Amino acid sequence: MDFALMQRVLPFFLEAAWVTVQISALALILGLVVAAILVAGRLSRSPPILRGLAAAYVSVFRGTPCLVQLFILYFGGPQVGINLEPFAAGVIGLGLNIGAYMSESIRGAIQSVDRGQTEAARSVGFGRGQTMRLVVLPQAARLMIRPLGVNAIALLKGSALVSTISVVELTYTAQRFIGSTYKPFEIFGVAAILYMIIIYVVARGVDFLDKRFAAQ
Repeated sequence: MDFALMQRVLPFFLEAAWVTVQISALALILGLVVAAILVAGRLSRSPPILRGLAAAYVSVFRGTPCLVQLFILYFGGPQVGINLEPFAAGVIGLGLNIGAYMSESIRGAIQSVDRGQTEAARSVGFGRGQTMRLVVLPQAARLMIRPLGVNAIALLKGSALVSTISVVELTYTAQRFIGSTYKPFEIFGVAAILYMIIIYVVARGVDFLDKRFAAQ
């Protein structure tokens, strides 16, 4: 194993790891916004057509490969006047995709709250919005932490897909160095270690939040 090579390329991989963190974090934020809209559309007293559209969105984005969605956005977008830089396309593509999965995690947590508590809240005069905000969401938050953490980790792993649209993140950097060094074991080894470190940090953060909410 060429440890000297691994040491030489490490600074480039650290820069690429930061890009991976950035694109994943931004996609996660976008995904949470999308998920909140979808959950509101499916659980609120909105018109049936809106509930149907929200359900269709989830079905389409969960039922088709994320890579295909990225290609449609990045390569197909210019045909309809949508021209995006690789980084922006990666954030939007990953965010729209993970939002569908997160919406199901959030919806499942909300629906897991005992219906008797919502009925009790309504019986003492709470409106629908107050019941959701003061009774349901505080309890659902604890239930959704771990599923959302799983979604976040899946997003980090899936961020490797943006290498196919030339975003200079960990996987793209690894492929570039393999082309010049012909040592895939060492190069992908560095990338794998950095992925593991990032995911370990995220997993520990999820554990911390889960325990904190459980204690409350």
